[in-house]
Amino acid sequence: MTILEANNVTKYFGKFTALDGVDMQVNEGEVFGFIGPNGAGKSTAIRILLGILKASEGSVQIFGKDAWKDAVAIHERIAYVPGDVNLWANLTGGEVIDLFTKLRGKVDKGRREKLIERFELDPTKKCRTYSKGNRQKVALVAAFASEADLYILDEPTSGLDPLMERVFQECVLEAKDAGKSVLLSSHILSEVERLCDRVGIIRQGKMIETGSMAELRHLTRTNLIVQTKQPMSGLGQMAGAHDVEEKEGVLSFQVDSEKLDEMIRYISSFGVLKLESAPPNLEDLFMRHYEGGLVDTEGGNQNA
Repeated sequence: MTILEANNVTKYFGKFTALDGVDMQVNEGEVFGFIGPNGAGKSTAIRILLGILKASEGSVQIFGKDAWKDAVAIHERIAYVPGDVNLWANLTGGEVIDLFTKLRGKVDKGRREKLIERFELDPTKKCRTYSKGNRQKVALVAAFASEADLYILDEPTSGLDPLMERVFQECVLEAKDAGKSVLLSSHILSEVERLCDRVGIIRQGKMIETGSMAELRHLTRTNLIVQTKQPMSGLGQMAGAHDVEEKEGVLSFQVDSEKLDEMIRYISSFGVLKLESAPPNLEDLFMRHYEGGLVDTEGGNQNA
C-alpha cells in the first residue's frame, strides 16, 4: 500500500525553481532514503510534504489525503524530526516530550521511558541547558514514543555521537518491523545504505534516480585488488577499468559492474594469487552523480 505519493511537484520562489517535477513514493512498512547535497531541494520537498509550503504545481497525497488541504488530519498520524531542533527554553526535556506526544493523541508511556534510557537523556533538565545532540534526542524520543504511521526524518542524527546514531538506527528498524513507514533524509550515506529499502537521489531540484540499492548499483563500480602470477599487461586499456594503481606488484582498480564477468576472465588468464572484491556502495553512487561538484557527505541541515 502506498502511504505517500508525490507527483510532478514543482516549487517556484520568484524566478528560481527549487523543485522541478519531483515524483516520490513511500510504501507501507518501507524506509525510503532521500539524498542529495546542500541546496538540492530536500528540505523544500519535505516542507511541502508536511503542508508547511504549498507546491506551485503537482500534488502530494499522504494516507490518501491532500498534503496541503488536509495537513491537520495528516499530522495526527506522522512524526517529524528536523535536523536542527528548537525547544522551549524554560520547559524540561520531559515536558517537551509529553507535549509532542499528547499532540499526536496516542502515547506509550512505557516506550517513552525506555527510549529516554536508550538515548541517555536526562528529561529533568531545562531545554536551555541542552546541547544540540540532546535537543535532537528530545525530538527523537518524542517521535518514536508516539504511535505514528509515517516518520519524516530530515537529517535526524545531526549532533549525535556514533553510539546514539546506532540507537537511532535500531529505532528506525523497529518502526519498520512494526509496519511503519519512514522517509529518511540524510547525508550520512552509510546510514541510508544500512536502513533504506529504496533510495531517491535529488539534484538541482530534480529526482535523477529512484530505486532499490540493487537497482541503483548498476551506476557504480566494483573495487578490485588483484595480484597475479604473471605481470598483468594492458589492464588500463581494458573497457570498464578505471583508476588503475600498482603498488609492490598488487593492482587496485575499479570496474564497471556490467564488465565484471569479462574482467574476471581476463585476470584469471594471468594466474590469480590474490583477489579481493568490494561491492559498490551508496557513497560511490552518490559521488559519481556529483563528480566535479562540492558534496557534503557527513551532515548539516540543508536549507534549500
